Amino acid sequence: MPEGHTIHRLAAALDELYGGQSLRVRSPQGRFADGASRLDGQVLLGSQAHGKHLFLPFGPRADMSLDDASVTWLRIHLGLYGAWTFDGDREFTAPHAIGAPRRRVGERGEHALKGGGGSALTGLNGGSLEAEGQGTATHGPAPEEWEPPEPRGAVRLRLLGEHGVADLTGPAACELLDAEGVAAVRRRLGPDPLRADGDVEAFVAKARSRRKSIGELLMDQSVISGAGNIYRAETLFRVGVSPFRAGNRISQERLRAIWEDLRPLMEYGVATGFITTVDLDDVPAPLPPDDPEAGRWYVYHRTGRPCLRCGTPVAEREVASRRLFWCPTCQAH
Repeated sequence: MPEGHTIHRLAAALDELYGGQSLRVRSPQGRFADGASRLDGQVLLGSQAHGKHLFLPFGPRADMSLDDASVTWLRIHLGLYGAWTFDGDREFTAPHAIGAPRRRVGERGEHALKGGGGSALTGLNGGSLEAEGQGTATHGPAPEEWEPPEPRGAVRLRLLGEHGVADLTGPAACELLDAEGVAAVRRRLGPDPLRADGDVEAFVAKARSRRKSIGELLMDQSVISGAGNIYRAETLFRVGVSPFRAGNRISQERLRAIWEDLRPLMEYGVATGFITTVDLDDVPAPLPPDDPEAGRWYVYHRTGRPCLRCGTPVAEREVASRRLFWCPTCQAH
């Protein structure tokens, strides 16, 4: 499942590509036909991300306030299998932080061959960008020559703008909400370190009120939104907290340190598409050929490899239905 920084990158891309445009909205698969019909011809008024949820407001005019009762919100959660595919003409440009706009964004994102006259597809796998273009324009066909491709696979939702198309496949959630519905979803979510309204004290209070381990709490989207398996393992290592310590037995200062470490790591992920957590001073030189993760991560996917700081073999255990990695020495319980 994509980590939260991926959804914030996606929100920025959709706003850049379609914001202020009246869109043609379809559901080639048919499962979202009624919703697509309601959105067809509406203007995308922006985009918002909260944790792993994407919220897209639509309205009849571009100058509308998001508080207007006629605004309809589209909520999307990619889940384990959801992905976006983009295609367009040479004017269909993504923001610099995203790179080549013709891409697949989601857990199943993969490298793909160049297709037709468009730019190369790149993708996200587990929330980290495998290949990142830096240009802001494609080498696709001229606007008068480009035609939307036929939908590939079970496309739940298609957004078609002036210069390009975005296809959504396999989401866990794709639904229309009013403002109160959006507020209800957000009330169930914990604070998001990437949002301007992200509240560290709310996170501290939620974590301190639970007996569950911090390794479980960081995966609980009602406690903190957006952190996933990589960020969980890496932040706990960097702060030196055992993943098995109960939330109510961790000091407020240590919990604030977790938040303050997590936030810039996720901001870096938004800016670059990479999850990279190892400080330059800790990167092995030369990088072991049989341990490529040592250049990016301290413990994630490094089971049995020596800790980059103390040399203890990295341990692994399943926690909250996901593989957890930690150093038994640096993160002694």
